Amino acid sequence: MTDIFSGNRESEMDLLKLKSMMLGNRISQLYFKSLAPNDNNKNQPYFGSDFSSLNIIPTGDLIATKTTSKKETVGDGDMIFKAPVSFSWMDVTGSLHAAPHAQLILYPQYPEVRFSGFLKGCAQKPSNLMDPRARGREEGRILLLGIRDDGHVIGYLASPESILARQIRELRDLPVHGVFYGLELESKTATEPTRDILLRELRRVHELEWITAKRLLPDWRIIQCNSPNCGGYTLEAELGVIPNGYSEPDFMGWEVKQYGVDSFLKIDAKVITLMTPEPSGGWYQIKGVESFLRRFGYPDKIGRNDRINFGGVHKYGSRHNTTGLTLTLTGFDPARGKIKDASGGIALITGSGETAAIWHYSKLIDHWKRKHTQAVYVPSLSKSNGVRKYLYGKEIKLGLGTDFLRLLTAISVGDVYYDPGIKMEDASSIKPQIKRRSQFRIKSGNLGALYDRLEQVDVTK
Repeated sequence: MTDIFSGNRESEMDLLKLKSMMLGNRISQLYFKSLAPNDNNKNQPYFGSDFSSLNIIPTGDLIATKTTSKKETVGDGDMIFKAPVSFSWMDVTGSLHAAPHAQLILYPQYPEVRFSGFLKGCAQKPSNLMDPRARGREEGRILLLGIRDDGHVIGYLASPESILARQIRELRDLPVHGVFYGLELESKTATEPTRDILLRELRRVHELEWITAKRLLPDWRIIQCNSPNCGGYTLEAELGVIPNGYSEPDFMGWEVKQYGVDSFLKIDAKVITLMTPEPSGGWYQIKGVESFLRRFGYPDKIGRNDRINFGGVHKYGSRHNTTGLTLTLTGFDPARGKIKDASGGIALITGSGETAAIWHYSKLIDHWKRKHTQAVYVPSLSKSNGVRKYLYGKEIKLGLGTDFLRLLTAISVGDVYYDPGIKMEDASSIKPQIKRRSQFRIKSGNLGALYDRLEQVDVTK
């Protein structure tokens, strides 16, 4: 190791200079964690006793895999999640050194998240401060992580006696994100908090009163919208959000959810669609949607000819009378709130134990943390006299901080349930028309189960 990471050169780094270098490397969010003696390259730095660190650290796709070393051995099973991190170390000059094997390892059986591979393959690295045979067991080391908007993570490691570490230890009243603390990044251009922008925009929308239903297209044209689900499209159009199927938040890092109510005095009793992911396994994925509908669907109940439906509320542990399927959480222990088997998922199971459809945990975790780390829920009234219109309420709900295990627990107690709207029209034709709609839903009054903090805010105040 050279002195570009520690030693005499480290005296050149203080908090102001570090922030300047992070900004120069296009960092938009900065966090830090004080390292414990066991946080080193042998034992893997500890990133929390749940999956909340995923809310701030971008990763690639999660993969469920068997453990490959004694270091990764766990008690209840041998399946874990791994997710690559695009990561570089920054030295005291501001130069970056790529660590191509950096990854997060999620041990669902504990649960906990650890950081691994952050030195492997890296030409220049802070080895001395991470090697347990050298200084890698010292208390007072501070790991800083800068997050770029493109998902790249930049790390800097401060020694216990450094000016930077001393300055950070003197800070007070910092925002907490699991085991991390947030640091404000000053820049020459002042930026307004996204929460304030969101609330100001929702106030503007509320004060527009009745808005004619519309939809914003990818080419930014606005067209009329006449279907019953236009409330979300109309709000998105007002916010400048183009509808898409990507697992990214809608508005400046906030997931925007609209839901219809009968009265603004009763905003806790209506159903909200949380997510609409397609199954990643089971009969549905292997045999296809048409085969799934022909086997598990049923003729339309109000007599629409040549149509097969698959719908109805499926709650955890209860066999659905029409489809004959039971919603289960394979590999999840509801009593302990832990995933015992990382290869499991939310599943629809037949009476004989066959998997009709499954949403693997490895596919859902990333989707959930991207879409629901910050979410806003906006109630609306609707009316139609030939032209559909919407009025958006002033009392909105802000969901802040979540964890995938909260979702699974909410399913296990029946707060979140599966309520699909899958159908096949012209079922007897050569080319039947199929609509996919796998919905996981919740009553608005139960939203608090999903978040660390749920705030009800009047946007006019």
